[in-house]
Amino acid sequence: MTRNSAVKTFAKPVVFVLCLGPLAWIGWVAFTSGVNPTGPLGANPIEYINRYLGDWAIRFLLAALAITPVRGITGWNAVMQYRRMIGLYAFFYVCLHLSSYIGLDQFFDWREIWKDITKRNYITVGMVNFVLLAPLAATSTNAMIKRLGGKRWVKLHKLVYAAGILACFHFYMMRKGVQLEPIIYAGICAVLLGYRVVKHLKKKSATAAA
Repeated sequence: MTRNSAVKTFAKPVVFVLCLGPLAWIGWVAFTSGVNPTGPLGANPIEYINRYLGDWAIRFLLAALAITPVRGITGWNAVMQYRRMIGLYAFFYVCLHLSSYIGLDQFFDWREIWKDITKRNYITVGMVNFVLLAPLAATSTNAMIKRLGGKRWVKLHKLVYAAGILACFHFYMMRKGVQLEPIIYAGICAVLLGYRVVKHLKKKSATAAA
């Protein structure tokens, strides 16, 4: 086994385990909070857990969006092998974020959940984002790529750009007021999507010139 192949073989499992780190940490904190009620979960542990999972959902989503620009700027092609995994982890943390809201916050009270969806704009945006991301996760396998065809699959997965924008918008609305953290995430998303726009325009210009 060559050095490069060894790195490829062991790097993916390492990245996979590292992506579980945030979940392991919050699980450990929640488990030990009974012993230390004044710990990091604070006075409202349900809200803390829900926001924590949402924070990591948007971080993984932005990380997935960052992989293509990283390859384009650095020429590091191997980074592309992590894009699908990180994208699926983004959806995984979105599901955990949604599940904590449904189960821990609302205790499966579907009437109240529906009221929240229709009355609270930031929850409406969050649910729309979940609906956008669900088909992307469902079609992430090689078998689905073959079934849909490359072109249709690429068009479908461009929904991730809208999902990134809506995730930042959801985060901004949830914080209620101008705060630095949502602005930082929105700025990162704008840079990542702006890179794609510039690249597309350059490609279009080069094609027209040719």
